[in-house]
Amino acid sequence: MENSTNSITAVAANEGKILSVVGDTYRIVITGEQTGGAYAAIDMLIPPGGGPPPHSHPGFQESFYVLDGEIEVKTESQAYTAKKGSFVNIPLGGMVHCFKNKTDAVTHLLCMVVPSGLEQMFLEIGQPVEAGTFLPPPHFSPEDLGRMVAIAEKYGQKLFPPDYLDK
Repeated sequence: MENSTNSITAVAANEGKILSVVGDTYRIVITGEQTGGAYAAIDMLIPPGGGPPPHSHPGFQESFYVLDGEIEVKTESQAYTAKKGSFVNIPLGGMVHCFKNKTDAVTHLLCMVVPSGLEQMFLEIGQPVEAGTFLPPPHFSPEDLGRMVAIAEKYGQKLFPPDYLDK
């Protein structure tokens, strides 16, 4: 996990692949390939009503820093509204979680994944878009859903029904 070139990596605001993932727009800032697998950073724009369905990933830790806006983060044991300046850490171990933008404005997050890997799933399932573009959330046929579940499992993820964390 050492930087073999012994130099910094600098990424400009307009660099990195930009993808539509379940209606959200993600910019892959730095990949595991660039960090020796240590981590990945993903710049996330979450439109009103956006956010991923409940999921878990026991093999890596995920954290979010809210740059602007707010999201509701839910787990099986709690819900937390993370506002601008908040930091949320999803620990190793496979805690089922999701987040949703319940406001009328776009929420901007910086997501860190340790070790890397989640960004590779986004690169596989995401659709390339221009910066600031939002595509509507896709409607999955049973075949599409089966493909998504298989891709998620390939990257150490488990997906749950959308209402799994509703109480």
